[in-house]
Amino acid sequence: MRTTLLTILAMGALVIAPMAKAEKESSAADRLDASADVLRDMMHADDKGIPQDLMNRAQCVVVIPNMKKAGFIWGAKYGRGYAVCRRRGGSGWTAPAGMRIEGGSFGLQIGGSESDAVVLVNNESGMKHLLSDKFTLGGDATIAAGPIGRDASAQTDAALHAEMLSYSRSRGLFAGIALEGATLRPDKEADRELYGRDIGNREILTGGDIKAPAAAEKLEHALNRESARK
Repeated sequence: MRTTLLTILAMGALVIAPMAKAEKESSAADRLDASADVLRDMMHADDKGIPQDLMNRAQCVVVIPNMKKAGFIWGAKYGRGYAVCRRRGGSGWTAPAGMRIEGGSFGLQIGGSESDAVVLVNNESGMKHLLSDKFTLGGDATIAAGPIGRDASAQTDAALHAEMLSYSRSRGLFAGIALEGATLRPDKEADRELYGRDIGNREILTGGDIKAPAAAEKLEHALNRESARK
């Protein structure tokens, strides 16, 4: 049993290592621009977009562009993106805080793809998880697949009870892997690159005096525009 577990862990490391290396080559600014594009596209995806009422109620938003998925028996996912939260008093959004998503699964699966992910944080308890050092989607934090469509009602069990709602857009074919079960944690390297110093996600997402870097202008504009829509 121990040998089997070690073998599985080793296979997972072999799958995720090249994905992490490839993602590291993209800059923090590039990922910010990509995050803005993902948010805009997923809000305007005709009848399959993120409902405006849910976006308007979200306390925080996490965007992971170009999340890598790969697997052969062992599956893995890896991506880097950003989280933002509403400022206290409703005066816009905080500066972006770097996030990493990582996860694996074991089962009958083969293939590889890229996808974009958006997670809406619905309430204070969900935000507490987001401010922690690390948490598991569907484990530490309750998460549900978010309803889609411009006319989708927010009054669903998923929207009412889940701490977070997840949306994804896939490019390529893949079977056997889902956002639930993945872990989210702060991306300290990205924060250091953006802000020029060591700074924690809690300080960024709750500190009203943290100014967004110039590289975040496109994402900030997208957030403000989507929040202003009715």
